[in-house]
Amino acid sequence: MGRFRLTILHHRPLSATRSFQSEIMTVRRRIIQFIALLCTIPLLLIQFRLYLPPTDVAGPGRVPPDAVAQLRFLRGALDRGAGEEMQQLFPEGFFFSHVLYGLAWVDVGAAVAADDPLRAQAIAEAWRVADRLDAPAALAPFSPALDPPFGVFVVGWGTWLRTGILTLEAPDQRAPERVARVAADCDALSAAFARSATPFLTSYPNQAWPVDSVVGIAALSRCNDRFAARYDDVIARWIAMAQERSDPATGLLAHRADPRSGQPIESARGSSQSIIVRFLPAIDVEWGLDQYRRFREQFVTTVAGLPGVREYPRGQEGSGDVDSGPLLAGVSLSATTVTLGAARAWGDARLAEPLRLGGEFLGMGIDIGGEKRYALGVLPVGDAFLAWSKTAPLWSAAQPAPAFDEVAPWWWRLPLHAVSLALLALIWLPLRRSAHASTRRRMILSG
Repeated sequence: MGRFRLTILHHRPLSATRSFQSEIMTVRRRIIQFIALLCTIPLLLIQFRLYLPPTDVAGPGRVPPDAVAQLRFLRGALDRGAGEEMQQLFPEGFFFSHVLYGLAWVDVGAAVAADDPLRAQAIAEAWRVADRLDAPAALAPFSPALDPPFGVFVVGWGTWLRTGILTLEAPDQRAPERVARVAADCDALSAAFARSATPFLTSYPNQAWPVDSVVGIAALSRCNDRFAARYDDVIARWIAMAQERSDPATGLLAHRADPRSGQPIESARGSSQSIIVRFLPAIDVEWGLDQYRRFREQFVTTVAGLPGVREYPRGQEGSGDVDSGPLLAGVSLSATTVTLGAARAWGDARLAEPLRLGGEFLGMGIDIGGEKRYALGVLPVGDAFLAWSKTAPLWSAAQPAPAFDEVAPWWWRLPLHAVSLALLALIWLPLRRSAHASTRRRMILSG
């Protein structure tokens, strides 16, 4: 009898402990299943993004459906100091974050009617950030001793933005002081190019990147529209000098040039070419199309069927840096993002559409409260580049888009689906095995 009571005393606490352990395992399993479900839903939803309807890159401009949502996110991010944060990553971080936001608004404003409220909003937002480009934080990395002051990067991009805003405004809406500022900047650019023995002005002391001068000359071309073709001779001289100094290996403009002679010192690279070929239509359409076709042939590639843009031309390898970002199979994410805009500008839907849809998939863009961000919004300057690329208008709605070959094979979406299925398997198969193991443990405990 005593042994029986002792056995009961020992078994009751053990049974309660086993029951408690079982409940803990059940709660833990449910939490893990809930987390797995939270990971699964986005993976399933982004599959549909690979089949979004096409945007009209070969017709008259229109606002991409999610452009304004992207710009709402960027507005908030910039107001919270995103420009200063991006400045810590690379010297032009503040400037690029603001100027690209403004340029995207210019393209949105140009795509709607003059009396559309969205155009008024575009003008207001673009001028707001244009004024920020004069802030100490924007100009700190640049030298006022350069010609033009603060260098061709600052004056070129700033003038391209300000002339773009003026094209959105009716003549009686333009503030005289803003028009005077643009005219002064255009004259400063023109004088600097006229004085230079090389087509490639400096952005930093003794450092010249041809892409920055391309933006400056494109800005001068748009100044011509505003100020009665005063810069034709300077532009024509620049084109001749730049063509003479092309990278002999690729036939494209170099990534870096000697600041004294303008001769290439670093071969063409995707991170700068993707910008150059977007701006060249504003300078010389025939030359621009030739450069775009060369760029497309030597830099556009596919990885497992998905189009991307190499940082270095085919047959040449190199490492990533602050311009290109990390490289995956030689592909630069920044060059690929900017090429989306160049492809749209040339009406190249065969490249633009898979780039856009692949970006939606890989970037995992999410819309929260009417604000769309990519990669959780951790790199706002990347969102700014993407917004500028997605809003790029066709270079000329009056001219038919050139014909281009296919880039992506018909099956290019399949590897992305396969990756998603593999991730789902990694999430759920261990849970399934864990559930079977838990069932066996419960049976043993209950027995």
